[in-house]
Amino acid sequence: MKDFISNKVNSIEISGIRKFYNKVSKIEGAISLTLGQPDFPIPQGVKEGILKAVDMGKTVYTPNAGVLELREEISNYLKSQSINYDTEDICITVGGSEGLMNVFTALINEGDKILIPNPAYPAYEACVKLLGGEVVNYNLDKEFMPNIEEIEKLINEHSPKAIVLSYPSNPTGTILTKEFSEKLHRLLKDKEIVIVSDEMYSALIYDAEYNSIAQYDDIKDKIILVSGFSKIFSMTGMRVGYVCAKEPFFSAILKVHQYNVSCAPSICQYGALAGLKNSLEDVISMRDSFKKRRDYLCEELIRLGFEINEPKGAFYIFPSIEKFNMSSDEFCEKLLEYGKVAVIPGTAFGSNGEGCVRISYCYSIEELKEAIRRIEEFIATHIN
Repeated sequence: MKDFISNKVNSIEISGIRKFYNKVSKIEGAISLTLGQPDFPIPQGVKEGILKAVDMGKTVYTPNAGVLELREEISNYLKSQSINYDTEDICITVGGSEGLMNVFTALINEGDKILIPNPAYPAYEACVKLLGGEVVNYNLDKEFMPNIEEIEKLINEHSPKAIVLSYPSNPTGTILTKEFSEKLHRLLKDKEIVIVSDEMYSALIYDAEYNSIAQYDDIKDKIILVSGFSKIFSMTGMRVGYVCAKEPFFSAILKVHQYNVSCAPSICQYGALAGLKNSLEDVISMRDSFKKRRDYLCEELIRLGFEINEPKGAFYIFPSIEKFNMSSDEFCEKLLEYGKVAVIPGTAFGSNGEGCVRISYCYSIEELKEAIRRIEEFIATHIN
């Protein structure tokens, strides 16, 4: 019956992140630093918003685009960050994942080329391939930043329909600097290209200002912003994301969303609404804790001989393991087998991820300390 499966589905693999995470359950006592799932409980304000929605019977369909009050609050929140989208530009989705799929579905015809960074979150390439698009990668340098000249060359050579940006980045933790955002703006404003900006981790930036390509109003008509509440409110399983776009993109995205899921979960939308109104202080507290974990992990990894670029956002670090003379897959397999610590091979994020591993630090400081102890012992006994 394998012949009945779509060729496009057969052309993609299960996420390398989940593939390696699934191995952890087979290793007794293993510590997993694999998933981007904050270890904090949802803020009390979010919880109360959900429970209140249940008590009030708000368990029916919402408008396709989502609860109006939530869209208004998202618009206000974004405007506080100099990103100007109105309520009618915002569609609430079942997490950022559905948002991304809706965007790509609304854009891609068979054979359309999409510029995607390498390394990057693997769903970008998978979505494009599922829809019959063609992936054109742009490379990141040793500091995980793109080269503006390479992007311009690829645009001129391939005439891609869209370019994907991801800041703060999963897996590298890189943020968009003001200098580079200005270069991107100058390049893209005169190009016939759609800009898909994934900003799921925008609330998690350390020691730097938040920059977004969506802050440039003069190119807003070609920008589609994807974000959500999984990370900001530690509500990954509640699946509330959003997409912001101007016409004609908004109507096309809403059409896909309508036939795909009708609407995002009603009570979870009300939880996100309550979070924006009452729980932003909790976000600051979580961010401060992540920063302390990042600082600890960076210091310890350097001590153990890893080469790192200090992440400025999200809660991932992407250290080089090249000096250990192993491929990323081999390093991760052996670390899990002998050290009982699970991290993700860099190749899960693209070919240019070879030589690196992704470590998530959205786990408790106690778990991180034990993981470092095990990694140090693994290096001493199986590498040095």
